[in-house]
Amino acid sequence: MRLIVGLGNPGRSYQDSRHNIGFICLNHFARKQAIRFDRKQGKARIGSGEVAGEAVILAKPQTYMNLSGESVSRLVQKFDISLDNLIVVHDDLDLPLGKIRIRQGGSSGGHRGVESIIAALDDEAFLRLRIGIGRPGTDRLNQCGEDEIISYVLSGFAPEEKEIVARTIPMVSDALLSLISEGIDTAMNKYNP
Repeated sequence: MRLIVGLGNPGRSYQDSRHNIGFICLNHFARKQAIRFDRKQGKARIGSGEVAGEAVILAKPQTYMNLSGESVSRLVQKFDISLDNLIVVHDDLDLPLGKIRIRQGGSSGGHRGVESIIAALDDEAFLRLRIGIGRPGTDRLNQCGEDEIISYVLSGFAPEEKEIVARTIPMVSDALLSLISEGIDTAMNKYNP
């Protein structure tokens, strides 16, 4: 069984923010696979079904981003998920808007949700599907303060960015399907730049 977790913040005020692209993409994938988020478990809204002949659980933690690990660790234990079968879908400031990257393991890259998951699992060996949201003030790449970063990730996409995001969302669904049906090496070859 696979557990696919989209990261985001619960509540209407966050639903269209950059930080919620994990939720947004997982919602799209769920619709394409006819899976409904029809119950709450492990501090998450979850849905289950079959994708490419494999049992999957889709989860959107309701703990707020920085505490995502609380939910993910409960779900991993409840459903006895090996870390090879855990996929976390999340935003990434260090990738240009609309780019995606698949990777297994590694550090959190400063992403507080991923950091929380690593701490709760005491392991970083799970798969990540990272979705680029870019950085504020790209001419000052590493000169943004923490307040500016927080404001940026909690803001919505500008009208011109929405076109890029609209193309990215189905690409994330295709990448998830590839990970499940073809494995990480094939998916990485297809979707990593």
